[in-house]
Amino acid sequence: MRLSKYYLPTLKEIPAGAEIASHQYMLRAGLIKQTASGIYSWLSLGLRVLRNIEDIIRDEMNKAGAIEVLMPCVQPASLWRESGRYDDYGKEMLCIKDRHESDMLFGPTHEEVATDLIRGTVKSYKDLPLCLYQIQWKFRDEMRPRYGVMRGREFLMKDAYSFNIDYENALNSYNLMYKTYIKIFKRMGLTPIGVRADTGPIGGNLSHEFHILTSTGESTLYYDNKFSELLESEDIESLKSIYAVADDMHNLKTCSVPQEQLSVSKGIEIGHIFYFGDKYSKPMNAKVVSRDGKNVNIHMGSYGIGVSRLVSATIEAFHDDKGIIWPETVAPFRIGLINLQTKISKCVEIANKTCEALKNNGVLYDDTEGSVGVKFARMDLIGLPWQIIVGKKAVSENIVEIKNRATGEIEEMQIEEAINRFSTE
Repeated sequence: MRLSKYYLPTLKEIPAGAEIASHQYMLRAGLIKQTASGIYSWLSLGLRVLRNIEDIIRDEMNKAGAIEVLMPCVQPASLWRESGRYDDYGKEMLCIKDRHESDMLFGPTHEEVATDLIRGTVKSYKDLPLCLYQIQWKFRDEMRPRYGVMRGREFLMKDAYSFNIDYENALNSYNLMYKTYIKIFKRMGLTPIGVRADTGPIGGNLSHEFHILTSTGESTLYYDNKFSELLESEDIESLKSIYAVADDMHNLKTCSVPQEQLSVSKGIEIGHIFYFGDKYSKPMNAKVVSRDGKNVNIHMGSYGIGVSRLVSATIEAFHDDKGIIWPETVAPFRIGLINLQTKISKCVEIANKTCEALKNNGVLYDDTEGSVGVKFARMDLIGLPWQIIVGKKAVSENIVEIKNRATGEIEEMQIEEAINRFSTE
């Protein structure tokens, strides 16, 4: 992709009202543009990151046996009245009426729709276990939207819903999702911490939040040092039982972990999983025939990941005073190709050749005219993992520079060697 043909409206100055690094850099690097309070348009660069995160989530959810569906954004209030949540959810739910004066809502979550989806079609224990998931836009009318997409009103979520015959099988599904979440976040280059959590308006009696470690964040995490070691294991029960709490849940007097074994870090919540039994299946009459011929309520769980929130959280985890530092797995482009000598035909020829050779490897080619300082500052701001810099040495010595955005290290390399390096990885 040539920058001269791309839509990348970057900003030099920090926009007013942007308090945290991720909000500032998402606006400055041209990932998003605010449309209304807590509502953003996703521009091309930001959308590419969203899609990369979606791809990782889909891959791991599919490996776990979950099946993707797509449920409607707008839901009938009648389903929420059936479950008993319509009057209890609160003002965060955007309630609307259609032209027939029927009560509708813009879904903040989809437990009711998911329950309605399977009742009457899933009839026997033989149809279970089942896990359905979607990646869908949600709306929650936050009183004080802030921090950009970190706490916006409209957001993209992966939400999954498990259906099982009994508690034992439901717990297996819960543990499988716990393990799947760890895999998803680690593939993104993040360090996830699972914290026992309140169930809130979703309901139920078993719940974990997933936070990622950052230098700044909304939460303060207190966790056993062993957590990091166990992240490499498949022992989910041990991970769930290890000491890990957030904010005011921490109490030194009741903490069983020796102080020297306790880590403290800032964190950002990016996922939440719940087991809630028959909270929805019972009032909505979602039953199946058990192995012994009885009609029983389905045991359910739900599992959310804030996809759009993850973009912001990743920036909070990976940035410096120059801009974003994307992990390769989610970066909008892998390589930023910079031609510093757009007036020299040989440099243009070399840069064009390099761009063509690596076009399938994720290249954003800065072929614009402008100062060297502007080109470097813009490329550091948008944070692509690698930069290939074409300057005068490309003409005289057939050499380009390779810069690692994360470390800042620069290596000189023959042009063909550079092309081979990035085309074979």
